[in-house]
Amino acid sequence: MLLFTDVSPPPPTVEAVVVEAARLPPAPTDAAFAVVTVDGGMVTASSRVDEALTLVPGVQLFRRTSSVASNPTTQGMTVRAIAGSGAGRALVTLDGVPQNDPFGGWVLWSGLPPAGIEGALVVRGAGAGPYGAGALTGTIQLAERTRVSPGGEYELFAGERGLAGGSLAFAAGDLMVVGAAQTSDGWIPVGAGRGAADAPLAFEASSLALRWSPEWSGGDLSLRLAGYREARESGLVGASSSATGVSASATLTGASPGIGNEWRLQAWAKVSDFENSSAAVGAGRTFTTPAAEQFGTPAIGLGFNAALRHSTGDGGWELGADVRYADGETRERFRYMAGAFTRGRVAGGSQYVAGVYGEAWRVSGDWLLTGGVRLDRWASFDGERVERDLSTSATTLDLNPDDADGWQPTARAGVRRDLGDGFLRAAAYAGFRPPTLNELHRPFRVGNDITEANAGLEPEVLYGLEFGVGGEGTVDWSATLFANRLEGAVTNVTVGVGPGTFPVAGFVPAGGVLRQRRNAGDIDAWGLEADLGWTVSDRLRLKLSGAWTRAEVDGGSAAAQLTGLRPAQTPQLAISAEAVWTPIAPLTLRLAVRHEGERFDDDLNTRTLSAATSADLRADWRLTPAVALYLSAENIADAAVETAQTFDGIESYDQPRTLRIGVVWRP
Repeated sequence: MLLFTDVSPPPPTVEAVVVEAARLPPAPTDAAFAVVTVDGGMVTASSRVDEALTLVPGVQLFRRTSSVASNPTTQGMTVRAIAGSGAGRALVTLDGVPQNDPFGGWVLWSGLPPAGIEGALVVRGAGAGPYGAGALTGTIQLAERTRVSPGGEYELFAGERGLAGGSLAFAAGDLMVVGAAQTSDGWIPVGAGRGAADAPLAFEASSLALRWSPEWSGGDLSLRLAGYREARESGLVGASSSATGVSASATLTGASPGIGNEWRLQAWAKVSDFENSSAAVGAGRTFTTPAAEQFGTPAIGLGFNAALRHSTGDGGWELGADVRYADGETRERFRYMAGAFTRGRVAGGSQYVAGVYGEAWRVSGDWLLTGGVRLDRWASFDGERVERDLSTSATTLDLNPDDADGWQPTARAGVRRDLGDGFLRAAAYAGFRPPTLNELHRPFRVGNDITEANAGLEPEVLYGLEFGVGGEGTVDWSATLFANRLEGAVTNVTVGVGPGTFPVAGFVPAGGVLRQRRNAGDIDAWGLEADLGWTVSDRLRLKLSGAWTRAEVDGGSAAAQLTGLRPAQTPQLAISAEAVWTPIAPLTLRLAVRHEGERFDDDLNTRTLSAATSADLRADWRLTPAVALYLSAENIADAAVETAQTFDGIESYDQPRTLRIGVVWRP
């Protein structure tokens, strides 16, 4: 376990208001696996939570673009870079509650502002045991804020290209309130070849979360209600999206110290909606025409989980169960002709996954041994896709895919040997991820490229081994060698090139390609992750992290054309470096540098996204015990970070240099 530690000087000592969140302590088994702790100070110093998490080697955003500019459908997060996916191949939780969208599996980071997060635990590798379905490549466990200054904490900031926003966090009795809002005029992502069809990635978002934790003699109780809204332009004239969501959860935890038992009961509900308008790009990028209008994607997710943990001085066990249910559909208009949409579509369905698990551990001297098994039942049902002519209401397509279900066993085991100031460890694991409702039922369009849904998708299953070694002290270091096999990888497979008319999908224009989501064989990936942290003094800490991954597709008979290629959106090399320096008591300087090797934007490895290096710099100056100013420069060298490439070679880029100034007030 390696820590990302904030070494800036603490604020003047004041009595903090604490509103506890009901949660179980970290599992003792974590030490046997590749676990990284992200300190809350590093989260709050970042403009978005997902940006802070990418400093962990192997944690990858789908298209290199943080949630400040990415469409909600591409805000997926993956661990170990085995193959990026808009749905995300990692499970993200907040105090145990899944944060992945019930329809698409993506994470709307606008609903998780840095002001509300006090830290994160990243578990790399499939999380069979207590983490459940969706923890295919890893688990990101966010912890919600529990402490705030007596008068609260308030932040305002402004920056280039119309950037403005703020956040607040305060406690009143047993109630914690966190809110945030942000707006930006954005930038035009297209570089060479830009035309009148291209527009800025304007963005606005807001969120509010309330957590009530009343005193209760039987344990700890937390009731949470939260909501978010975001709206953004998608970089083309006439292309935009919006997303809204409301969630509620109730968590009850308790302990029986005399017999070493701890337990948790948790229930949650989430309602989300998503709207998306896409546009077709005309010749020379001189104009756009409407292509599709998804005017609603209502979805609901429900879940429950329970855990019982028994701990003794030399071991223990944990038993648990969880169930998740999701229902949703896409409602849209498409086939734009003679100035109007001529077809309508409703497509969606329901699914559930339920599992039970048992895990045990034993401590014997310097040895920790742990193992666990899990059994899940999954099902996708009541699927439909109906398309109609809008003028006559005549049905043009009526698909009712067969229901699908199955049982999926998974397991994990680990061993760790402490060596005084160092350790050795090894682990093996298996995990799975059912396809999302979005992957099963919702087709989509980006520019002239069309991707079709596939209601016949099967779950992805991952098997892995890893070996780690490390040391702790003034210099913390670790290295992990891993090997993974992802079976039945859900991949956007190219099946045609425009111009042309294809079954179900219809017409694909010139310069576009048709893809379909398929279980495209297997992906083999092996690599090395390494971290080095050096506490030079109580005023300076340095950190260097890296991940090298070799991944290759075996398409088999399902996608033979992909055999031997690298999975789309998978870089071989990713490196990050951090420095936190306090040269004088009021001033803290933070530098974060990210380098990522080249990756491919498509399954056929024909669209290469060049390697890129970017750096962020932030200076915090404490004016008084209650007031601090900061100045930040994101992508300070104005590096060209390529994020996408079209069939005809038009390249898009991530955020240019952006200066921001802010003030934080803790009365």
